[in-house]
Amino acid sequence: VKEVRPGIEPRDIDKLAGSIVDTLGSEFYTHCVVGIGTIVTGIKDLARSFKEAQIALEVGKVFDTERAIVSYDNLGIARLIYQLPTTLCEAFLKEVFKRGSIDSLDHETLFTIQRFFENNLNVSETSRKLFVHRNTLVYRLEKIKKITGLDLRQFEDAIVFKVALMVKKYLASNPSKF
Repeated sequence: VKEVRPGIEPRDIDKLAGSIVDTLGSEFYTHCVVGIGTIVTGIKDLARSFKEAQIALEVGKVFDTERAIVSYDNLGIARLIYQLPTTLCEAFLKEVFKRGSIDSLDHETLFTIQRFFENNLNVSETSRKLFVHRNTLVYRLEKIKKITGLDLRQFEDAIVFKVALMVKKYLASNPSKF
């Protein structure tokens, strides 16, 4: 818990958290993760902000394992997925990936999909960053479409696939939450 001055910018809070992580890493040779809740103005809301910081840490453990600083405000859809009952998540996966199609995607294909999403569904940019010919990437995307029935070049299908991957990751990380 840290008191901050009124009007502080979120990037300044991130800088402070970064210095905490760096100090603990260099002085005590330990890896730590900092959770940040929303800024509150009164002591009555402090417990809520603390709980948000705890949720940020929990959600970060599942969806963003590389980050040392996780902010509640930046959790996005991961926060929503984390709060869903597992039965609903399992039903969603069965609906999206009929006949286990998600399990038939190998590591390289999942890596390709991740890079495609990171490059905002841009085929040319993704192929350049993967060091593959554009047509090779198009072929891989067609293969994914054939297996899953989802065309990742279409925004709606890409969203469904992205959410489904996040749901699968959530279920794999915490099978007994509910």
